[in-house]
Amino acid sequence: MPDYKEMYFQLAAKVEDAIELLIEAKRKCEEEYIKDEDTGSLKELNNKKPEN
Repeated sequence: MPDYKEMYFQLAAKVEDAIELLIEAKRKCEEEYIKDEDTGSLKELNNKKPEN
């Protein structure tokens, strides 16, 4: 009979690894975006207040 508890913990550990990998990839992309001087106009657009 399979050890479902062990299978569950293995799956949960791999899911956590995947989440950490995605968070690190997102963080690196955000850092590259901030460093890129060509996106300055996009940053300005995001800082504008919405009109009422």
